[in-house]
Amino acid sequence: MRAFRLTAYDAPPSMVQMDVPAPKPDELRLQVAACGLNFADLLMMRGTYQERVQPPYTPGMEFAGTVDAVGASVTGFRKGDRVAAFAGQGGLAEYALCKAESCVKMPDAMPFTDAAAFLVAYGTSHLALAHRAHLRPGETLVVLGAAGGVGLTAVEIGARMGARVIAVARGANKLAVAQQAGAEICLDSGADPFDLRAELKALGGAHVIYDAIGEPLATPAMRALHPEGRFLTIGFAGGKPPAFPANILLVKNLSVIGLYWGGYLRFAPQIMAESISTLFDWYENGHLRPHISTVLPLEDALDGLQMLRERRSTGKIVITI
Repeated sequence: MRAFRLTAYDAPPSMVQMDVPAPKPDELRLQVAACGLNFADLLMMRGTYQERVQPPYTPGMEFAGTVDAVGASVTGFRKGDRVAAFAGQGGLAEYALCKAESCVKMPDAMPFTDAAAFLVAYGTSHLALAHRAHLRPGETLVVLGAAGGVGLTAVEIGARMGARVIAVARGANKLAVAQQAGAEICLDSGADPFDLRAELKALGGAHVIYDAIGEPLATPAMRALHPEGRFLTIGFAGGKPPAFPANILLVKNLSVIGLYWGGYLRFAPQIMAESISTLFDWYENGHLRPHISTVLPLEDALDGLQMLRERRSTGKIVITI
């Protein structure tokens, strides 16, 4: 089979020919149809992600395909099932192994490209907004990095949950995508000058901040929160985690809430399963539509990773195999 293999951190992966692997007793082997790219893939390839995978390995943490072989102890799946998987690695190949517990059966009408763009982005935003921040109808949600892979799903889910959504992104094209996803107000972080705190204060402040960027937007956004506001820290695509003044958190009774979606697979898998079930229901009822800006074949996966690195995409980039 063909696979992209990373042999050292910070070195570009290259296409190789390798044997099709055999599944362990608790694993499924998928014939991969599509692999969604995530910012976390870039961090993992640099060795800076919270879960380190030692090279050599095949990148691609989320993917979708058809069950090709079933491990001896696996129940609930059979050859031919269409599944989406969050495996942490392996998706940029023609075949991939994954723990059965990290796989879910797809809705019948869901294309593989949608499934490969679905679990991480929608799962992150739904658990963050519904389970961690307890977003309520009528509250104001501010999404930083609102046109990115997870940010755009936060806009879509926030609007679905009845919030007033303010999208913050760079440039008119990205803001137009966020508006189509349900943002009521759009703010261009590329404007000069741009005072995010003043802009949000003029709009009445915020109840929840969803931050996948970090600084320089995080601190001014936090300062625009209402008393008892909630700040969701999702990631640091801007490269610098925020360092909030604790006295402001104290005086305004603010909460800073972390969300690492993948961790729920280990310590609270039932919460993750219930969230995914809700999201699939919303998808089947037409309430969610993944925004996939770019679809590339496996041989062009490096181009897709570079687009992600340079933030030239909106929504998700998907690699088809």
